[in-house]
Amino acid sequence: MPEGDTIHYAANRMRPVLEGRVPEEIRTPQRRHERDRWPQRLAGRQVAAVQARGKHLLMHFEGGLVLHSHLRMTGAWAVHGPGERWRRAPARAWLVLGAGDRCVVQFDGPLLELITAVRARLDPRLRELGQDVIGERFDEDLLIRRIREDDPTRAFGDALLDQRTIAGIGNIWKSESCFAAAADPWKPLASTTDETVLAAVRFAREQMAKSARDGYEARPRAVYAREGEACRRCGEPVRCARQGDGNRTTYWCAGCQR
Repeated sequence: MPEGDTIHYAANRMRPVLEGRVPEEIRTPQRRHERDRWPQRLAGRQVAAVQARGKHLLMHFEGGLVLHSHLRMTGAWAVHGPGERWRRAPARAWLVLGAGDRCVVQFDGPLLELITAVRARLDPRLRELGQDVIGERFDEDLLIRRIREDDPTRAFGDALLDQRTIAGIGNIWKSESCFAAAADPWKPLASTTDETVLAAVRFAREQMAKSARDGYEARPRAVYAREGEACRRCGEPVRCARQGDGNRTTYWCAGCQR
């Protein structure tokens, strides 16, 4: 699943193309949107802002309309220049916005909707989000309060995925942040110190910001997708198991994450 740094990276590339401009081309090739009349509803409207919030992307248009996207496991945003080959087949495009000689394309959904700004403010998926892990402002005291309001028996790694506590962390950054802080992702919150929580999240903030700026190549790979390989810190094999009600994958080293 694309994580918060992926969404911020996409937004960073989209802003120079769209913000402050009226798209000259608006197409919705996906059949499920053919009766929604988005090209007609958005025609002549300037893009006021492109905003990343955790794993959500919001494109604000003049007149109080908002395109809301969540990529889940399959979706992707891309910016293409003139004559550039698209990163996915055109048949997989759900939305095409053209401005100048470039176009912004959303591929493979799965959540793409045009809503009012009022609905965006009231939508529980957005209203209940915690702080964006790489937002410009971040209140560590608020993070600790949210963590301590959670079930004390909940595993730390699973708690980091709760978007109501902190928005933007997924399986990759959960695993890498716990490793960087030498934190056991299976330890209950009641036994996980505030210092450990902050060490993991500070690592996530720093490294995710780099990835959002420079792209996916900037992501560390100490444990994620390295099951059975030697830990680069202690030499023990990296382990992998499913965790939490969401049955999400966690990678960790039992030798040095205690």
